Amino acid sequence: MEFAELIKTPRADNVVLHRPFHPAVEGTLCLTGHHLIFSSRRHDNAEELWLLHSNIDSIEKRFVGSLGSIVIKCKDLRIIQLDIPGMEECLNIASSIEALSTLDSVTLMYPFFYRPMFEVLEDGWSSFLLEQEFEHLSSVTNEWRLSCVNKEFSVCPSYPPVVIVPKSIDDEALRRVALFRYGGRFPVLSYYHKKNGMAMLRSSQPLTGTNGRRCKEDEKLINSTLRSGRRGFVIDTRPLNVAQQARAKGGGFEQEVHYPQWRRIHKYIERFHILQESFIKLVEACNDQSHNMDRWLSKLEASNWLTHIKELLTAACLAAQCIDREGASVLVHGSEGTDSTLQVTSLAQIILDPRCRTIRGFEALVVREWLQAGHPFQQRCAQSAYSNSKQKWEAPVFLLFLECVWQIHRQFPCSFEFNEHFLILLFEHAYASQFGTFLGNNESERAKLKLPQKTMSLWSWVNRPEELSRFQNPLYEANSLVIWPSVAPQSLQLWEGIFLRWNRPSRFLEEAEEERINIIKYNKELQAKVNVLRRQLAEMETDGEVQEEEP
Repeated sequence: MEFAELIKTPRADNVVLHRPFHPAVEGTLCLTGHHLIFSSRRHDNAEELWLLHSNIDSIEKRFVGSLGSIVIKCKDLRIIQLDIPGMEECLNIASSIEALSTLDSVTLMYPFFYRPMFEVLEDGWSSFLLEQEFEHLSSVTNEWRLSCVNKEFSVCPSYPPVVIVPKSIDDEALRRVALFRYGGRFPVLSYYHKKNGMAMLRSSQPLTGTNGRRCKEDEKLINSTLRSGRRGFVIDTRPLNVAQQARAKGGGFEQEVHYPQWRRIHKYIERFHILQESFIKLVEACNDQSHNMDRWLSKLEASNWLTHIKELLTAACLAAQCIDREGASVLVHGSEGTDSTLQVTSLAQIILDPRCRTIRGFEALVVREWLQAGHPFQQRCAQSAYSNSKQKWEAPVFLLFLECVWQIHRQFPCSFEFNEHFLILLFEHAYASQFGTFLGNNESERAKLKLPQKTMSLWSWVNRPEELSRFQNPLYEANSLVIWPSVAPQSLQLWEGIFLRWNRPSRFLEEAEEERINIIKYNKELQAKVNVLRRQLAEMETDGEVQEEEP
């Protein structure tokens, strides 16, 4: 298909761009196969806006006489308005944008056409291979092994070709366990706690059904992670009644009679349409500038967004507590093991592992626990909060995880090497990007699409020194301790950087941030001078003592 077929009017002049807290600007609008480009060449107010069509969530058309307006609502939550003279031009541009922003074929998306203008110093596609993670693990324990049982994606279509499993379990046993777990997602290692040797595994629900079916290989696999005489914990992200109802559909949970050393805890975490509706309600509340205080607080509460944050952080803290304080291994799963399971395992690692609080460590976590672990980004991020089309599989699962990281970051501002902008960047690229990193729903789909050969990785761009400096936290001081976030309602705040950034003037916030960075930089310079002077003083005192000792 040629993009030109979808572009009825490629260019319009005398278009006026409106954005909140910015003066209206007149200029030229151009449509390409992947971008909406607005440019103004006025000397006093030069403006240029490049907007990916894949970032457009919905558009609305309005007409007053012959003047048409298009309101564009984006997946990154911003809203812009374009006033276009001429009804026919306006209708043509609107229908072109609608067609170009809803392309069905993944291979027509911009990452397949994007060519970087920067020097590629590192291939992001091979930056965070599981083999590298295993090398790190092998330096502290020999109880685990790399298994290539899924190398053709034949055992589990949503798992990567290589997984880490207990050394005592062979590949034939893994195949049997895969038949006993929903979607073939058998228990694999998510995290190993070096401090006490405890492990966190993740999987999907067991297929016990109404007859109480069992699998001895499954029992052996998860029991192999237990220390002699110790118990483990299964954290099920479904409420008990949902887990029980799943048995009627062939699913179920680990029954105590077959797993006597494991204690099951149900920690309910919302998913799918309830989470998406909560997201939509919150964005609506944030965009309505007419609220009085009572109405704003009422709408914020009605969205239930902060309740979802609290529930998720509570479950992650529980998993971390079982591992670090109880000295117990943990298995986390819900139904499929691709959403709430990954939220819990990745957040528990943020709490437990200082490496995950560095920039590269966090990137490795996103790759390992989200991309390789089979979170269906293509389905979950197909729509954001403004889409008018009927919801299918969309849900802000990854955004909820990022917000929980931000909540912990806010409580421990010196323990993270990255800043808030880094988290916002990941949110934006998960929904619309020139990079291929978040395309596809799992590693099998990415392999079929040949993404590493045909698209550029986000990490190739982010990890360039000039880009990295934008995402570094000036307050960072490496903290090797476990960090325990408060989940009390008073401790949780609305993430203004995501939900209010387009609804308020940002100039003063940017100036304040710049001033803060300058103060920290100046403080470090003074600290360096103090250290030099201390050394000089120590040397002078030593010289003085030597001279006194000389006869």
